[in-house]
Amino acid sequence: MSESPKQGGVPFSLLIIAGGLLFGFGLGFSHMAQPEIVLHFLEFKDFGLLFVMGGAAVVTGTTFAVATRLSGRAPLTGKSYTRRLKSFDRNVVVGGAIFGVGWGLSGICPGAAYASLGLGDYPILFAIGGMFLGAYAQGVWRKLGTSDSTAASQAD
Repeated sequence: MSESPKQGGVPFSLLIIAGGLLFGFGLGFSHMAQPEIVLHFLEFKDFGLLFVMGGAAVVTGTTFAVATRLSGRAPLTGKSYTRRLKSFDRNVVVGGAIFGVGWGLSGICPGAAYASLGLGDYPILFAIGGMFLGAYAQGVWRKLGTSDSTAASQAD
């Protein structure tokens, strides 16, 4: 199966890298890649993160609102815009709570962890390693749950 030119290849990869560089630079520039700053936000001592996230949400929301009106297709992939609705269920609440505890314990969220590594904060590798282990454990747990439900439905 061949890939469409908009979804692969060097130009697409360069655009993705450019977006990542811009994201990482913005996190570093705003000091949001420093666990101490994030922890001060979580302790209600510094609300700078709220303004950075809010500003980013306004820019992103405006961009998507304009882009969907100008074109019915995503600029990088060429796919049509569609809404993906996720139901608000127990998994969202439990997953969000687990994410929040991990964020509070490590003082960093996933995107900022990589930017923090780029700033030379090498102990953050422990948090990144923990994120990978946690994601792997969740994948194993999901696979076990799927195989249990498949076995139960086959027994019926």
